[in-house]
Amino acid sequence: MNTDDLIKQARRIIESGRQSSWAGMLAEAMEFLRVYAGEKSSFFKQLSKTDTSNFDELIKEYVIDNLEAFIRYAENGLLEGISIERKAQIDVVSDFLDQANTLLISKEVHPAAPTVIIGAALEEFLRNWIEEAGLSLGGKNPSLDSYSKVLREEDLITKQDVKDITSWSGLRNYAAHGEWDEVKDKNRISLMLEGVNFFMRKHGEHNI
Repeated sequence: MNTDDLIKQARRIIESGRQSSWAGMLAEAMEFLRVYAGEKSSFFKQLSKTDTSNFDELIKEYVIDNLEAFIRYAENGLLEGISIERKAQIDVVSDFLDQANTLLISKEVHPAAPTVIIGAALEEFLRNWIEEAGLSLGGKNPSLDSYSKVLREEDLITKQDVKDITSWSGLRNYAAHGEWDEVKDKNRISLMLEGVNFFMRKHGEHNI
């Protein structure tokens, strides 16, 4: 959902909320901000502290104030960027992929080595993304598979993304477990590197 759509949805919640119960308005607003601002955002945290013992209209005004603050934040272009910490994390992962590319074009290095690095870089990228978005693995063990499932459940990546990640995870596992024949084709690993690079560029500025 782009910034204009987010603003429209926030305004819709405000308008429809004026005609509904405070409980329904609060629930919809909290879910909206949880997904699109993140559980760690001040917008979501403020709503989670709503004093429901107040009069109905006071509760509604509190919800409206928070949504309008989010709208101003979005209108000022502050949703367009990513945090400095997230940018630094992406830069580090990009450096790993550059290293993998150097190894991949070297005649002295088996493709298994860059395969492991590419897989590790992708896993770090997904892990950082999930942390930035304030998502939980829900008891799942940290892995490419569990990270992709969580992101898919939140509709942050597509079904095709999940298929690609599963394929890349398989290659990484072959390399990590010494199944050299499965990762001896440099062209195949080159396609993996290109795919991961494209995936990171596509999702690298995700900030919620």
